[in-house]
Amino acid sequence: MLSGMMQKGDFVRINYIGRLESEEIFDLTYEDMAKKENIYNPNVPYKPVPIILGAGFIIKGIDNAVLSMDVGDKKTFEVKPEDGFGQRNPKFVRVVPNKVFKQNNIEPRQGMVVDFSGIKGRIQSVSSGRIMVDFNNPLAGKTLKYELEVVEKIEEPKQKILSILEFYGINKAEIKISEDEAEVETQTLPVELKKRVSQLITEYVKAGDNVIKKVKFTEVFQA
Repeated sequence: MLSGMMQKGDFVRINYIGRLESEEIFDLTYEDMAKKENIYNPNVPYKPVPIILGAGFIIKGIDNAVLSMDVGDKKTFEVKPEDGFGQRNPKFVRVVPNKVFKQNNIEPRQGMVVDFSGIKGRIQSVSSGRIMVDFNNPLAGKTLKYELEVVEKIEEPKQKILSILEFYGINKAEIKISEDEAEVETQTLPVELKKRVSQLITEYVKAGDNVIKKVKFTEVFQA
């Protein structure tokens, strides 16, 4: 395959296996491999992931790798922390008073993952009312190994919009495009998600020669 076939702004689907330097798998898109390695999670959809290159859908190291690949290509490579999940920041390790846990009906234990208003952390230690919580991403500071496969390049405008919705976990939608407007008929979505989806559509999706300037959401209610 010729290299450099992909460009920023392209829509592609990728499969991958992410490993630590110890060879432990921390993320993957292959269901058969997950079952074989006894890490299968029935709540995880194992299938190729849709991404927009250069739009922050995935870590920089994978983004850069796909740019030098074509559909059907496979590659194995390392990702340093600066192109992965960043370096560990000591400032993200904080003392959380025990009363905060009591207010949330949590009995703190070392190693427990806790969630404070959407911000996740891992408890490092519990000692006389002082609980040390590490809010760094668990993969921060680590060199990662990836096996990557480019499965598909998405070209059709409606499929591009559906792939954006799929990335955010929305798998049922009807798309209508007329000139510079896209209508998305789907379930009720949070306002912030509508804004994000609209921004991606207007920035990255074209309908023929027309740039989509307006996104209309129609909500569907089912009994």
